Amino acid sequence: MEKLAIKVKNLTKSFGHFKAVDNISFEVKEGEIFGFLGANGAGKSTAMRMLCGLSTPSSGTAEVAGFDVRKKPEKVKQRIGYMSQRFSLYEDLTVRENITLYGGIYGLTKAKIEEETKRMTTQLKMEDLLDHLVMDIPLGWKQKLAFSVALIHHPSVVFLDEPTGGVDPKTRRQFWELIYEAAHQGTTIFVTTHYMDEASYCDRISMMVDGEIKALDTPKALKKRMGVETMDEVFRMLARKAKRGDD
Repeated sequence: MEKLAIKVKNLTKSFGHFKAVDNISFEVKEGEIFGFLGANGAGKSTAMRMLCGLSTPSSGTAEVAGFDVRKKPEKVKQRIGYMSQRFSLYEDLTVRENITLYGGIYGLTKAKIEEETKRMTTQLKMEDLLDHLVMDIPLGWKQKLAFSVALIHHPSVVFLDEPTGGVDPKTRRQFWELIYEAAHQGTTIFVTTHYMDEASYCDRISMMVDGEIKALDTPKALKKRMGVETMDEVFRMLARKAKRGDD
């Protein structure tokens, strides 16, 4: 039986009478690349904040990396990595200083930080950039560095929130190679993206509309079910039914 990295049942987040996330349920297997998609206002960001232990559910349950997000949010935070489109790196620190800072935040020893710094920069071919300020390195390098930093403590699950926004197609492909490698090593990838070609790279995807999950399956199965050729067509068929505006 496959182990689950994320278990969500009837998860709801209300703000007054408004349900940002409305009774969603799904499971994500260990090592799976799970796409979490939806138009602006669908509730993706609110759901992700609950799964990361940053927001308390109004009702329902969710377990991430074996811990209840309501009862043990700090345990959840220790077992996950997170990267957003904003990269979460400090622009006025060097590459080395960023790695050291985040290694310390995640509780790594000095020796382990040095080991991870060498491994990471060798893998990314960034040895010559170690002492460069992050603000001075190209966007694509920042993106790959931010992803690697999110994995420095070898988390069970990593959440990627629009991680490839604003970069060229070649760099996006290189970034997805890093995602595949992490998943191959057993890390569960939970990713949101606006690029529908990237949705096709996921093992399974869910589509949220107005706070509810309206579709959940493999990309191939969803295209077949809706009688279309591309994930972009799947997305547009579902998103056009949305009644909300931005989150």
